[in-house]
Amino acid sequence: MDATDSPDVVMAKQLVDQAKLGGFTFQRTASGVDAPLVGYRVGDDWIDMIHIEGFSRDCFAWRKRISSLIVSEDALMQRRVEGGALDVLNEVLTWEPGS
Repeated sequence: MDATDSPDVVMAKQLVDQAKLGGFTFQRTASGVDAPLVGYRVGDDWIDMIHIEGFSRDCFAWRKRISSLIVSEDALMQRRVEGGALDVLNEVLTWEPGS
């Protein structure tokens, strides 16, 4: 934690750490510490994805069902959340792995 981090940034970092403990793997989509952060968790029946771009906006997450059937993307979408980093991370942490 940097000495200049705001309390909200500290909380977001802690939530990302909790998501990692819950099976998510994160990576930056570009170089630099401010690049978007994307996390994935793959289970037997689901793929969960978190995208953190701006701290208070432009963040989203979704859960898609895995299927061998050829169907539209939206038909497989089970959950979706958009908003700030704290809202998105808090919501995704309520999703049970593989449920």
